[in-house]
Amino acid sequence: MATSVRIGSEDGGAVAVMAALVLVPLLAMAGLGVDAARAYLVQARLSQALDAAALAGGRVMFEPERDDDVRRYFRANLPAGYLGARIGDVAIAAGDGGETLTVTASAILDNTLMALVGRPTIEVAAGATVHRASRGMELVLVMDNTGSMLSAGRIDAMKAGARDLVEILYGNRERIPNVWVSLVPYTATVNIGPGNGAWLPPGALAARDYSASPQGWKGCVEARAASGNDTTDAPPAIERFLPFHYPSDSDNHYPPADESTATNTTGNSGRGPNLGCPPSITPMQAEKSRILAAIDAMGPWHRGGTMANLGLAWGWRLLSPRWRGLWSGTTPQLPLEYRTAYMDKVVVLLTDGVNQFYDQPPAGPQGSDYTAYGRLGWGRLGTTSLTTATNRVNQRMAAACEAMKAEGVTLYTITFDVPNATTRALFLGCASRAETYFDSPTNEALRAAFRQIGTTLSNLRLAR
Repeated sequence: MATSVRIGSEDGGAVAVMAALVLVPLLAMAGLGVDAARAYLVQARLSQALDAAALAGGRVMFEPERDDDVRRYFRANLPAGYLGARIGDVAIAAGDGGETLTVTASAILDNTLMALVGRPTIEVAAGATVHRASRGMELVLVMDNTGSMLSAGRIDAMKAGARDLVEILYGNRERIPNVWVSLVPYTATVNIGPGNGAWLPPGALAARDYSASPQGWKGCVEARAASGNDTTDAPPAIERFLPFHYPSDSDNHYPPADESTATNTTGNSGRGPNLGCPPSITPMQAEKSRILAAIDAMGPWHRGGTMANLGLAWGWRLLSPRWRGLWSGTTPQLPLEYRTAYMDKVVVLLTDGVNQFYDQPPAGPQGSDYTAYGRLGWGRLGTTSLTTATNRVNQRMAAACEAMKAEGVTLYTITFDVPNATTRALFLGCASRAETYFDSPTNEALRAAFRQIGTTLSNLRLAR
């Protein structure tokens, strides 16, 4: 007898219900996988875009366009509507006195299958923080203090730019571990400071008459031209320096002397044995306030001309380990050895004109004012030709640049409103790389160059 099995309508309904109950969690699990994968991709791209934006903002931390740069880099790295996401704006916050920059953002995605179980959207968020981490450094600012810096607000722009650099480097800190900064104001000579008379030959000051000057010898020295040590780092033990002494003559008649700052930084009417001698070198300092005070004390000292090669040479002597322990008023262990681990040696060199022997009208004796090379007609550079002498000064500067770079010194050079192509080429060749040379035709461009250098010296690192 045959047996048949009959499935009734009641049993079929039960199976359908069971299938539906099983299908719902399966769809939810599938939806979770699809939507979670999209959310993961959006969050990863969001994080990458914020990293790029934070680094871009950190490089211009103190510039007015910082926030615009952050948003531009963010949008460039995360296109609108990426994978259907609605991307919010970037939140930007600086902290710790400019030492950190944090950027955050979020995005909302419409779910597909997850919407079936009551989850119509999913939100993802990310953030990035950059810290400015300065390496150890010995930094020298070699700044033009010649009389031409008086015009068009140049001296004020240079001082403001130098202050910007220091402020970017230090942030709100007074000291940074293993960071020292020094300043070399130069004209046609350099002032080593009257406290360093031991670097002169015995009796050198007594042999020259400074009685007309209330301050005596101010501290400027002549160049060691005959031996070629005018632009080397040879210390005084190798060759001493002769004191700068502008003789009384038709172009500088005294007594009485007028070597006041008020007279000598506002025109060519100063006179005295220290005529044309700028403020003294500030040796390596750890404290930000001391460097800022030295920057503020700079001024456009008139007469003599411009000898950027001598400013550079003294910048080298502040970095050379051959001068360790010779500079008073600084840490006796400085300068450190070249290529000390985690330490950089850096020079920023600025000029607003050509290297030259200036001759104050009407023409003075021997073809020029007195400089660290004496007068042009004295022939201390092996010539009395103005053109040849200028070329030799440029050649000695170029040789010093190469010698410093060979020791691992990083050179940043700036020409400030300099139309002379030869001088621009000289400073470009002196720089460590093309990117470390700045041709700044305006006051605004000069300040931007200083800020860019300061930001470059303040290394950025990402931290989440």
